[in-house]
Amino acid sequence: MCMHPANATDTAPWPQEGRERLILNSPIGWVGTGQADPEPAVIERLTGNAVMMMGDNPALPRMPERPTLIDFFKCRFGDFTVMHLLASAKRAMDEGHSETVIMACLLHDISNGCLVRPDHGYWSAQIVAPYVSEEVAWAIKYHQALRYVPDDSVGYDYPSNYDWFFGEGYRHELPAYIRRDAEIARAHRWYMTSRVVTMNDVYFFEDTGPIDPEIFTDIIGRNWQQPEQGLGHDDSPASHMWRTMIWPNNFL
Repeated sequence: MCMHPANATDTAPWPQEGRERLILNSPIGWVGTGQADPEPAVIERLTGNAVMMMGDNPALPRMPERPTLIDFFKCRFGDFTVMHLLASAKRAMDEGHSETVIMACLLHDISNGCLVRPDHGYWSAQIVAPYVSEEVAWAIKYHQALRYVPDDSVGYDYPSNYDWFFGEGYRHELPAYIRRDAEIARAHRWYMTSRVVTMNDVYFFEDTGPIDPEIFTDIIGRNWQQPEQGLGHDDSPASHMWRTMIWPNNFL
């Protein structure tokens, strides 16, 4: 649910106004599921007033002209991801961890929220890399591999809910790149930054109560390089990822 207050663009005309806007989901969402390719049926509907959707989807909250990180939390990320990220970051804050760790906790799963679930640590790191310190992006990338690997020295064990998610034997079937990157991370000077992210990366299936993202405003201000043009409208290597989250139903 978007919690963003009304803004000046709310009254602007919607793209393709008056037309039936058709949405074709990306293949990554249905390939391998046994579903038929939906594209031919959707293309056949391009008659009369129907068009392929481009630009703002009227069913989604309209983003501000110059979106900030908090705008995506409020208007684009899924509710579960928002709850999880805010709770993880607040736990890190309450435990007195550095702002670097808090930022990494706040951002570690954002790809899950509104973009791509597979290899979410790698995607999330790339999404935020132009706007955070190298250490924050590194910790986000490697938290994915470290999530699977216990560390007795800090009391971190393989997550029990992974047995529920993936089956009890999966911990012995980890792909080679996960094992490789976990070893790389263990030898790195920022290992504990990423490890602490995994230690605060708890799945909150129970109701944790609302957490106002604005409590992180000052930390974000000191640790996030907000582009003047707004996320998605600058020319960073990740701007297209933010645009995809702004306009997730674009045909092209």
